[in-house]
Amino acid sequence: MRPILTHIALHVCDLDACRDFYREFCGMQVIHERADGNRQVVWLAEPGREQEFIFVLVPGGIGRNQAPSDYSHFGFALGSRAAVDALADKARLAGVLAWEPREEPYPVGYYCGVRDPDGNMIEFSYGQPLGPVAT
Repeated sequence: MRPILTHIALHVCDLDACRDFYREFCGMQVIHERADGNRQVVWLAEPGREQEFIFVLVPGGIGRNQAPSDYSHFGFALGSRAAVDALADKARLAGVLAWEPREEPYPVGYYCGVRDPDGNMIEFSYGQPLGPVAT
């Protein structure tokens, strides 16, 4: 069997804030939570993808101070340009919008960027050849 990416573990400063962010902005849900010694571990997944790919949140991280020129990010597909705009509006109101919505040539599409409470960048896009709404 070839290797298959199943999860990304994030060592975060504020577990509760990150859990809430990924639930509210990314539509993820907690699928597992446990105490691991003196710290809590949270597994998050998109509904219906609980056995495909998850984020694991572990507290005690130092946060991420990502430079503006660093485009490292997690990418989430949305179903329309309007959904990207709506999410950008929501992020702008919450003070976490990092990249205004913009259009780039194929295969990038239409996207915006949002910063999670730990400083990680999240891209929300429409029009990429990835995911269930690939165009």
